Amino acid sequence: MRNDHVMGARAELTVTAPFAGVVVAIPHAPEERVRAGSPVLVLEAMKMEHEVLAEAGGVVRRVEVAIGEAVREGQVLLSLAPDQEDVTGGDGAAPASRQQADERSDLRAVRERHAVGLDAARPEAVARRHEQGRRTARENLADLVDEGTFVEYGPLLFAAQERRRTRDELITRTPADGLVGGVGEVEGRRCVAMSYDYTVLAGTQGMRNHLKKDRLFELAERSRLPVVLFAEGGGGRPGDVDMPIVAGLDCRAFHLFAGLSGLVPLVGIASGFCFAGNAALLGCCDVVIATEDSSIGMGGPAMIEGGGLGVHAPEQVGPIDVQDANGVVDLRAADDREAVRYAKRYLSYFRGPIEPGPAPEQERLRDLVPEQRKRVYDVRRVIEGLFDEGSVLELRRGFAAGMLTALARVEGRPLGVVANDPRHLGGAIDAEGADKAARFLSLCDGFELPVLFLCDTPGFMVGPEAERTATVRHFARMFLAGANLSVPAGTIVLRKGYGLGAQAMAGGGFKAPLFTVGWPTSEFGAMGLEGAVRLGMRRELEAIADEAERESAFRAAVAAAYERGQGINMAAYGEIDDVIDPADSRRWIAMLFDGSRPQWWDRPGKQRPHVDAW
Repeated sequence: MRNDHVMGARAELTVTAPFAGVVVAIPHAPEERVRAGSPVLVLEAMKMEHEVLAEAGGVVRRVEVAIGEAVREGQVLLSLAPDQEDVTGGDGAAPASRQQADERSDLRAVRERHAVGLDAARPEAVARRHEQGRRTARENLADLVDEGTFVEYGPLLFAAQERRRTRDELITRTPADGLVGGVGEVEGRRCVAMSYDYTVLAGTQGMRNHLKKDRLFELAERSRLPVVLFAEGGGGRPGDVDMPIVAGLDCRAFHLFAGLSGLVPLVGIASGFCFAGNAALLGCCDVVIATEDSSIGMGGPAMIEGGGLGVHAPEQVGPIDVQDANGVVDLRAADDREAVRYAKRYLSYFRGPIEPGPAPEQERLRDLVPEQRKRVYDVRRVIEGLFDEGSVLELRRGFAAGMLTALARVEGRPLGVVANDPRHLGGAIDAEGADKAARFLSLCDGFELPVLFLCDTPGFMVGPEAERTATVRHFARMFLAGANLSVPAGTIVLRKGYGLGAQAMAGGGFKAPLFTVGWPTSEFGAMGLEGAVRLGMRRELEAIADEAERESAFRAAVAAAYERGQGINMAAYGEIDDVIDPADSRRWIAMLFDGSRPQWWDRPGKQRPHVDAW
């Protein structure tokens, strides 16, 4: 600290006390040379030590005070004779020997303590991960965030087990208390990123890493930052004995994390074993990415066995094939590396428009839906052809095959896509499909993504078997989600637009979206044409005795119904807005983007209370 004092320009220079204090150190004895800017005396005041600095170089002539002596402000402390050979060169620089001195011991201690938790200090644990074809927690986070941007929180924590183990062992064996977390940038945008470390106590949730999660979750809420969670490990850690608890059910992490739903994007990555508390956090995420070697379950083998439910290997609890098919997993990744790529790509849709990419040749859309009205086609080719090249990311592909949900872009602007797949049940909407669509709508609505419906459905799935799946409630979810959308929505009918199912693919009715248009192959009716004819003309058909004549009458009635329900006729009566050339579809889709709407991070609160987990 440099204090204000005056050194007179006389043959002898005096150094005076800048304030009252007690002398605690006198670095230089008489006849010693003093450099400009170096301390000549140390005073203590208010329990703090202050260096008194020489403003010019010189040689100590007399020291007027002693260590322990109380001095008053302005009192002469020592005298200097001017030194004409001051080697500072007038720039006040510290001598080379000082600049090259060894690192301070306190800074060295900090560096060494941080180094203990890094992968370089744990070669055996790292080697085991690599032998398993896995990456470490720190390697995954380094791959996720932009280089040099990660600021780690709580790296010096260790497990709360000092009543069982030495501190040195805990520092070495439980670095960061098994959770590496902090804030970094993903493609230039800040986010909270955290990873449980399976090499530390099997990725269990300890007292201190719970507190770290709490800190980061509150930071995500305050700063509106997305969260990426690598959820590998188990649940609560019974070995933490340094705190007086009974059950630990007052833990805040699950409440805080679930409260972020609908406020910021939440991305969960499951790799390896993900059970109990880790699985609970994973299930709260907007998107779940899981690797081929993952096993996900609300209870791990120990909990299952403890509950008297048998003995199972962890790989048997919730393997990827099960969790992909039942809808738990949104994106299925080959390994950690691909999982990180998916996480980055998913987050890119929640950062607003990007530089537009090339668009596919739109004229090709004209031939993707066959003219033969009963000929099946691949709706994914339609989706890939409509949107910017390489911009389509399909979610939950392994679940509810008749309903397709995807994120995509038009001219660099993100949106959500909900489409029927006629290759499954002819496009009929079953209970799982309705759930899948309703959940996706809440995701889009929560984060200001407009929605495009691509409709080709004969309606909701009906019949005794369907009703055993509680279709009344599940189908209603589509109406509830669609009718309460706050984001713009539009519907393009590719082929079939029948009954309540078609209305659900338009937010509840054809006048609900900003637009409802059909392609030339579109056809409409209150129900399937064949069924409508059989129901509406039952008496007339039953009155025809000849079977061949009856079938001919039936076919003629179906043809007439089809003629009446063609898209052009629907548009002529104003029941849809237009029938369009498929190559013009992107012009209609562009209407969904309203530049006046705020981005999700600019809103004062949530659009929806949360993103439905199912």
